[in-house]
Amino acid sequence: MNQSYFESKTFSRTSFIQNPPEKGEYENCIFKDCDFSGCDLTGIVFMECSFEGCNLSLAKISNAAFQEIRFKTSKLLGLHFENCNTFLFSIDFDHCVLNLSSFYKLSLKRTKFRECSIQEVDFSETDLSGSSFDGCDLTGALFDNTNLEKTDFRTAVQYTIDPEKNRMKKARFSLAGVEGLLAKYGIQIEP
Repeated sequence: MNQSYFESKTFSRTSFIQNPPEKGEYENCIFKDCDFSGCDLTGIVFMECSFEGCNLSLAKISNAAFQEIRFKTSKLLGLHFENCNTFLFSIDFDHCVLNLSSFYKLSLKRTKFRECSIQEVDFSETDLSGSSFDGCDLTGALFDNTNLEKTDFRTAVQYTIDPEKNRMKKARFSLAGVEGLLAKYGIQIEP
């Protein structure tokens, strides 16, 4: 079966809810204000694409490939990124909502999260080494056996991380964030 190939194409204000995108490869494409919510993106390959103002909430992304992808001002609620094709998997997020998503056991080295809502997201056994959470809300995010070495949390808020259950060598935190590292001890920190 022949698969479609799209290169350097812009998709603007398109709803893919009733008519999902064609199976195939999308290289260097731009998706602006598109609605993929609940779509089946199984097996689709996205290479060097950007998603701006898009809604991918609850999309099925089994075996979908996200290679050098940038998400900006997009909603990605409840996505199971661990089901994606991990070959050359590389993503960045800028002003996105990722609540209730999962990155279980993925390699997200040097991933940038900027001004994102990352509430109740599962980062268990994920490699986040060298990543940054600039201005992100991590309320209820789960870090368990996660590699956080050299990860930057200095401007992140509302995180709770157990230093005894995660690798954290050279991770960066602000003084205000220390409470999130000591929460399990029931210590009260006052100004």
